[in-house]
Amino acid sequence: MYVDKVLKRFQKPKFAGELKGADAIGEVGNVRCGDIMRIYIKVKAGKIADIRFKTYGCVAAIVSSDYLCEMVKGKTLEEAEKITAQDVVKKIGEIPLVKVHCSVLAQDALKKAIGEYRKKKQI
Repeated sequence: MYVDKVLKRFQKPKFAGELKGADAIGEVGNVRCGDIMRIYIKVKAGKIADIRFKTYGCVAAIVSSDYLCEMVKGKTLEEAEKITAQDVVKKIGEIPLVKVHCSVLAQDALKKAIGEYRKKKQI
């Protein structure tokens, strides 16, 4: 069902865990599948200096969260917001079609975290 690249990333995600002292947190969930994602960001000079995630969900949900974090670390908030769920799926490679919604959840959690950051900083 999943290719080796996806399973390896699932077993050893690079960005899993809580980020102490995060500037903002975005949390989303999907009632149908039960996935819950939380994205933590630290912002310095308008860029995502650090990012972590905690995800309760399937293989695709965890891998999507991890790849999204990799893709946006070091980017400006504006650049990070432009990354789409399709960009995440392309980076992952191959996941079952019925699991593509997981990459949308990861992107939604990131947007929520960025929105929370801007609200706090009045940007």
